[in-house]
Amino acid sequence: MSDKTDPDAPPVSAKELRVLLLEQQLQEMEKERKLQDLKKQELMKFTDEFIHKHVTPEEIAMVRNLVENAVRNGKYEAMVYSFPSDLCTDSGRAINSGDKDWPQTLQGKAKEFFERYQRFGKPQGYKLKAMIINFPGGVPGDVGLFLNWAPSDME
Repeated sequence: MSDKTDPDAPPVSAKELRVLLLEQQLQEMEKERKLQDLKKQELMKFTDEFIHKHVTPEEIAMVRNLVENAVRNGKYEAMVYSFPSDLCTDSGRAINSGDKDWPQTLQGKAKEFFERYQRFGKPQGYKLKAMIINFPGGVPGDVGLFLNWAPSDME
């Protein structure tokens, strides 16, 4: 805009302002749609890898780093993995209700992490629990797997 506004010129019409506003809203909607599409693609890729690929050495190292960081911070527990509850066979219901058979609902990498815990962690005195860590729109969202090394009397 210019500092030299002609005081005798008519203002922009209300119709032109409405059109401008509508164009802005359409641009925002398009930007939001593209963002949602990107999120959907990322989730589809994560889901495919979660179900069809194996736990990598990098993911195992990440778990160990999370545990080491928790210990440095004086903690006895660390969330070592998370994933959408929709990737459980029951969409996280058993975990949310505290069902003792919740491990049977795990699939893919979560199941493999649990099996690794059973094989390596549990014999070393670790405990593992699963919790729903968020509730978007009031429904179970993500599952967190928490590794715990506290003495039994601290639980």
